Parts: sequence; structure tokens; C-alpha cells
Amino acid sequence: MATNNDFGAFIEKFTISPTSTSSVPPSLQGLTFAIKDIFDVEGRVTGFGNPDWLRTHTAATSTAPVVSSLLEAGATALGITIMDEMAYSINGENAHYGTPRNPIAFDRVPGGSSSGSAVAVAARLVDFSIGTDTGGSVRVPASYCGIFGFRPSHGAVSTVGVTPMAQSFDTVGWFARDTATLKRVGCVLLQQDHLNPIEPSQLIIADDCFKLCSVPHDLLVQPLVGSVEKSFGGNTVVKKVNLGEYIEQNVPSLKHFMTSDDVTTQQEFCIPSLMALSSSMRLLQRHEFKINHGAWISLVKPEFGPGISARIEEAIRTSDEKIDLCRSVKSELITALSTLLGEKGVLVIPTVPGPPPHLQANVAALESFRSRAFSLLSIAGVSGFCQVSIPLGLHENLPVSVSLVAKYGSDGFLLSLVDSLAAFI
Repeated sequence: MATNNDFGAFIEKFTISPTSTSSVPPSLQGLTFAIKDIFDVEGRVTGFGNPDWLRTHTAATSTAPVVSSLLEAGATALGITIMDEMAYSINGENAHYGTPRNPIAFDRVPGGSSSGSAVAVAARLVDFSIGTDTGGSVRVPASYCGIFGFRPSHGAVSTVGVTPMAQSFDTVGWFARDTATLKRVGCVLLQQDHLNPIEPSQLIIADDCFKLCSVPHDLLVQPLVGSVEKSFGGNTVVKKVNLGEYIEQNVPSLKHFMTSDDVTTQQEFCIPSLMALSSSMRLLQRHEFKINHGAWISLVKPEFGPGISARIEEAIRTSDEKIDLCRSVKSELITALSTLLGEKGVLVIPTVPGPPPHLQANVAALESFRSRAFSLLSIAGVSGFCQVSIPLGLHENLPVSVSLVAKYGSDGFLLSLVDSLAAFI
């Protein structure tokens, strides 16, 4: 088990060293990494964040290809990290194994479900780590822990040997403290030998999305705009868009979700179309989660922690109603965002609505924050586009970030872009 010295990030510590005998220096040689407890490692039971899952499953007979590829590239694994149970939260608090301590803000949540993986990087226990992102489980902890987090295009990185949460959204993502490492890992996982810098054609700022955020708009946007100008000489077109209106006009199937309880929740500010998008995403997630794990839950009757239990009960009760509409929303959003971004366009949004919430915060108090968070997270989640969360330091002593979203399949372009901008942010 983890000790206080490692911030509680690891559920199990061990070393898996590369076995390659190639005379060519592997691209990740000398780097260490951590593995979320959702990836298969041969001879070990994948725990999925829950003791009852661990108790009722057998050891993996092979290692997930993602893990193997990193080892073959020369990286050394230092162990398995804590995660939210069943990958079903964005807080990072685990009632069974403990909550990894956020190294940047000790009294705040680390973010989940890839909490241990983010903390291991932020606390400098490893050089990089891997996690998964279904509804925001890489982007959120990256933001809360003040590090870089990359969610690739859906399907761009293999999920073989990864316990599924909801396949329409599941992605394998990774964390790093610097863009050079983020890019090196990306070259391996995306199977690209090198990534050349490419100037973005336009920087599209989703102005309305920043109204969801408690951090001042200029604090998030200006550093990014300035870094683009310094990196590319001011040739990139910078424009603003009301993303909520654009999506409402161009994703007609969303009208079927505009009257749901999620959308009509009373709060200070909301974007109805993005709340509907979030509602659609979470409905399809619940549906797929039930298909994947409903039978096991009914048979084993596992013990879940607070919050997770209610969420899973809701998933088990989910009907098939509107599932086809969820898939229509996904298809229409892909078309709409592809048209908006064009070739090499980049969308700028907040990663999350503000700094990390307090540990063990009241569930009711968190509801507005969660609602706004999923409004933002559903943009890349539903479209399957790639997104990178960029740390921007501290505001009022708490970590803040901004995100760039690029169209499907533009992962290499996005990694190179953030690497080019890093020196000026």
C-alpha cells in the first residue's frame, strides 16, 4: 500500500523494466511511468478501483498493448495507481483505498477517475503516467493537479486490455509535467515517429464557455493568445464564437434533450445546448456501463463508496429510451465541429469551471459545479475530438488551466502545437 511519502498515489508499487535489447536507443529510455488500475498487467488482477472487483476476477493473462508499447520504448513502470471505483467519478476520492493527495492543493480533490496517475506525475514520483478518459478522467485531474493531460481522438490509442467503462467514449490518455515528455509519449502511443510543428489556421475562442468558469476570462485566454502570436508571428486568425448557439443550431437531435431535468436545473449561468449535450453523453455512458457491468453488480452486490453507489444505481436503472438519439447527437456534433474548425483550427475552452473543490465537499454544493464541468467536458467527449489540458499556474493559490480541442485525428498536430506554445505560456 501507499505511504504518506508518495502522496497515496500508488495502490501497488513494483518495477517493470524494459526488456528490449535493441542497439537503437528507445525513445522513452530513462523515463519512469505509473499505470492506472484499469490496465491489464500480466499475472496481476486488474482492480478497477474496487475490492470486490479485485476479489471476483482472475489475474490477467497478458499485458495491455499500451503498457507493452511504453515498456518496449524504454520506459520503466513503477507501479499501479489508485483510481475512482469503476471509473465513475471526476473527484478522485476512493472510500476503500484512500484519496491520493493533491500536491498542489492539499485540501482539494485530485480529480478522477485517474487520480493516482495524475498525482504521481504532479508529485514528481514518475515522469509520466497513463490513465483513461471517458467523461473527463484525464482532463479533470490534469487541471486540478497543475499538469498537462492529453485525451486523444476516440480510438486513436488501443483500449485492448483496458477494463471498459463506456466504449463510445473510453480513451487512453496520459499525463506529464512538460510538453516535451507529453509529445514523446504521444509519438509512441500514436505510433508516429516524429511530429513537426504546424501553424494553426485559426484560434477559435468559445467566449460563452468562459462564462461557466469562476476564473477571470483574461487570465485563461490572454496567455494562450499571446503565445500563439509569439510562436507563429501573428499569422493565426483569432476569433470568438458563441459555441452554445452554434451547437444548438447545428445539432438538431439535441432538441430531444433540451427539456430534461439536467438542462432545466436552476443555476446562475448555464448553456442549455451544452447541458443537453452533457445529458446525452451521460445517458449513453450509463447505458453502456449497465451492459458492461450490470450482470456482475447484480450477482456480486459489491460495496461502493458514497456518491459512486448512487451513480451506479442510476446506471443500472437506465432504459434504452433515447439511446439512438444519443448516437445521432454524436454524429451531428462531429459534423458541426469539423465545419467550425476547418483545417488546423483549434477551439479554446476552459478545461473545468474553476479550481478543484474541497475534499469531502457536500454533494449538493458540488452539483452546480459538476453540471458546468460536464457541459465543457462533453464537447470532446461526445465528438471524440482530441483535447489537451494546459496548466496556467495558480490563481488565488489554486491551479487553473485552459484547453485546446482539435478535430478528430489531429492528435499529432495538437501535441506539436502545445509543445510549440509551451515556451511562451
